[in-house]
Amino acid sequence: MKSLFLQKPAVLDSPLGASPRPDAFYQNAHAHLLDELRWLNRLLAAHVLRLRRVNFYDTLKDFRGFFAADEEIDALLAAEVYEDAGRTIKDKTHREQIAKLLAQAQQWREAIAARSSAAIAQNVFLPLIHLARCFHLSEFEQQALVICLAPQIDARYEKLYAYLQNDLTKKLPSIDLILDLLYQDPEDRLRYLTYFHPSLPLRHFHLVESVENESGTSAAQRSLRANWRIIHYVLGNQAVDERLIGDLRFFPPLDWQKVVIPEALKNRLQVLFQLAVENPSGQRPIIYLHGRSGVGKKTLARALCGDVELMMLVVNLQRLVASPETLQAKVRLVLREGLLQPAAIFFDHVERLETLKDEYASLFDDLIQEIADMGWITFLGSENPLPSALLELSAICPVEIPRPGHEAQNALWKVHLDGELLQSEMPSFDRLTASFDLTGGQIALAVRRARQSALARDPEQGEVNLADLMANSRIESQPRLTALARKIEPQYCWRDLVLPDEQMQQLCELSNQVKHRSAVMVDWGFANKLSLGRGLNALFAGPSGTGKTMAAEVIANDLGLDLYKIDLSAVVSKYIGETEKNLSRVFTEAEHSNAILFFDEADALFGKRSEVKDAHDRYANIEIAYLLQKMEEYEGITILATNLRKNIDEAFTRRIRFIIEFPLPEEEYRRRIWQGIWPQGTPLAPEVDLGFMSRQFKFAGGNIRNIALTAAFYAADNGKAVGMKHLILATKREYQKMAKLCMKSEFGEYYELLNPKIDS
Repeated sequence: MKSLFLQKPAVLDSPLGASPRPDAFYQNAHAHLLDELRWLNRLLAAHVLRLRRVNFYDTLKDFRGFFAADEEIDALLAAEVYEDAGRTIKDKTHREQIAKLLAQAQQWREAIAARSSAAIAQNVFLPLIHLARCFHLSEFEQQALVICLAPQIDARYEKLYAYLQNDLTKKLPSIDLILDLLYQDPEDRLRYLTYFHPSLPLRHFHLVESVENESGTSAAQRSLRANWRIIHYVLGNQAVDERLIGDLRFFPPLDWQKVVIPEALKNRLQVLFQLAVENPSGQRPIIYLHGRSGVGKKTLARALCGDVELMMLVVNLQRLVASPETLQAKVRLVLREGLLQPAAIFFDHVERLETLKDEYASLFDDLIQEIADMGWITFLGSENPLPSALLELSAICPVEIPRPGHEAQNALWKVHLDGELLQSEMPSFDRLTASFDLTGGQIALAVRRARQSALARDPEQGEVNLADLMANSRIESQPRLTALARKIEPQYCWRDLVLPDEQMQQLCELSNQVKHRSAVMVDWGFANKLSLGRGLNALFAGPSGTGKTMAAEVIANDLGLDLYKIDLSAVVSKYIGETEKNLSRVFTEAEHSNAILFFDEADALFGKRSEVKDAHDRYANIEIAYLLQKMEEYEGITILATNLRKNIDEAFTRRIRFIIEFPLPEEEYRRRIWQGIWPQGTPLAPEVDLGFMSRQFKFAGGNIRNIALTAAFYAADNGKAVGMKHLILATKREYQKMAKLCMKSEFGEYYELLNPKIDS
C-alpha cells in the first residue's frame, strides 16, 4: 500500500491526510477534475486496506492474476460470499484507517459540491457538472464515470485497478470494482448494478463503453472504459467525435435582420422555440420545418438560435441514410454531440428516411424516439410534409415554410446584395423576380456567383451589374431535365426573326406579359383571382421550317430564360399510364425553374379527340387532360408546336393563352430571309441573285437555311465564294429531300447549273 501511494503520480499529488478547501470556487475544469481524483484516491486506499487481511498479496505478489490461491478461496467462503461482501476487517488498525479514509472521501465530496456550485455561480464551465446535467446522471453515475476516467487520464491508475482486481491484465475498472469502491451493502450493490444497463444513461449515450474480458462471464465482471469523446471533453477539448467527421457542420447563430420571413410565421416559430428552450425537464417540442429546397429552413433555425446565442449543428441525413445499419447509433452520437457543445441540432433531408426499404422503415420512428429520449433542442428539415403516421405524435410540431413571393424575393435580393448593385440598376429587382422564381438559397448562390463573375471581369472594381445577376440566376433556376428534354442555347434575337407583322406583334405581347407578370399578378392582385393558370402557355402552329423553334429561342433570349425542348413523340408511350409518368417527370423537374418548356411534335399527343370506342381511346383522352392540368399548374412558359393545327381539337385550344399561326413566307419575307441568312464572314459572289431565289422557290425559312448551308459547303470545297451554281445545286438537293422534281420553269436560266460538276 505504502509503496504505491508514495510514488505520487501527477493526479495523486496530495497527501492522503490533506484537507479539501470548500471555501474557494474552482478556477477551471482541471482543478475540479483533480479534486475528483483526490476523492477517488481515498476510496482506492480504503479498498486496498480491505484486501490486506491475508498475506496472499505479499507472498505471491509476482504470480497474482495467474492462479486462484487456496487462501483467496477460503477468504471468499469465510466471508459467506455476498452477505458481507467478503470485507470483514480483522485488524483494528485497518478498520480505523479505513474509516478515516472514508471520512476524508466524504469531506472531499462535500467540498467538491460546494466549490462546484460556487464556480457555476461565477460562470466557470465545469465539463463533469455539464455532463451530469445534460444526461441527467445520478450521483452514483457521476462517481462511476470518474472511476472509469481515471486510468485513461493517468496510466498509474491501471496498476492500482489491476492490483485491486487481482489480475495483471485487468487495467480498467469492472462493474464489480466500481460497486466495491462505492457501496458495501449487498442491497445497494444489487440496486446500483442496474445502472449499467445499455438503456440507461452511462451506456445509452456512450459515456462509458463495455470491454469484453477474459477473466469472468458475469455482468459484474465486465470491464468499462470511458468513451474517448468524453475523455477529451472532460479535459477541455471540444473536437467532434471522430466517427461523425464529415457527417455534420456547425453554423453560428444568425441575426433576424438577415432573414426575410412573414411576421406571423416568425412569431409562431419563436413561440415554439421558446417552449423548447424553457422546458429542460419536460418534453421539448421537436420543430419540423418543411418546404422546397432553399426556402430557408436552416436559415430560420439559425435565427431562432440567435435569440439565445446558441450554435447550430446541421446533420445531413442523406449521408447517414447511405448506411442505414449504423444510422441509429450515429444519431445517438449526434444528439450527444449537440448536448456536449452545446448546439441546437438540425437534421436535414429527413425526407430521405421515407425512401428506406422495409427492413429499415422504422428508422423514422426510432429517430423521433431518440430525440425525445435525449430531450434537447432539435429541428427536423424536410422537403415533404410530416408523414401521416407521425401526425399523432404530440412532440412534433410541423411548420410549413412557404416559398418567397414577389416582395419577399425583392427583399432577399437587397439583403444578399447589401448595396453592391449599381444605383442605376437598383429598380431592376422587378426584372429579376419577374424572370426567375428563386428561393432565398438560390438567390444567395446567384449573388455569390455574380460577385465571382464581376471580379473575373474587373479584378480591381468587381462591381456587380444586372447582367451578372441575370446570368447566374439562370444557372440557379436550371431544371434537372435530362432524359426527356434537351436544352437549347438561344442564338437568335428579334432582328433574326422574319414573320408577318401580326405574328411579330403577338410574339412581342407574349414576351411583355412575362416581363410585367409580377406587376399584374402581385401588385394589381390578379393572382388572388386565379387558382390556376398563373403561368403562360402558347400554341405555335404552322408547317415545318416556318420558324416555330426559332421564335421560342427569340423569346427565351429576350427574357433571359432557359429553353428546354421536349419531343412529345418520345414522351408518349404505348403502355397505359407511362405517358402520364413521363409528363409528370418533365413538370416536376422543371417546377419553379421558370424555364420555357417547348413541346415539339405536339401532334403525337393532341390528335382530334373523338368518341371513346375502346380502352386506348379513353386513355388517350386521359393523357390529354393530364397535360392540360400540368400546364395550368406550371407557373413558367409552356409552348406547344404543331405542324397541323386542325389536329388540335377545340376543347384544348380554348385553354391556350396565345395561338400564333406561322405561315409559309411570301416572296417579300423570303427575300428578307435570304438576305439575313448569311453570316458576315461568308463571301458571296456578285452574281448571286437572291431576288431570283426568293421569287422562284417557295421555301419555308428552314429550307432556305438548309440550302444556304449546303451551298456554303459546296463553295468551301470549291475554294471560291458562294455563287449561283452552288445555290442551284443546293436547291436541287433540297428538292430531292422533299421528293419534288426539278422543273425548268422554276429554275429558269439557271437550269443548266443543275449539273453536279461545280469545280469549274
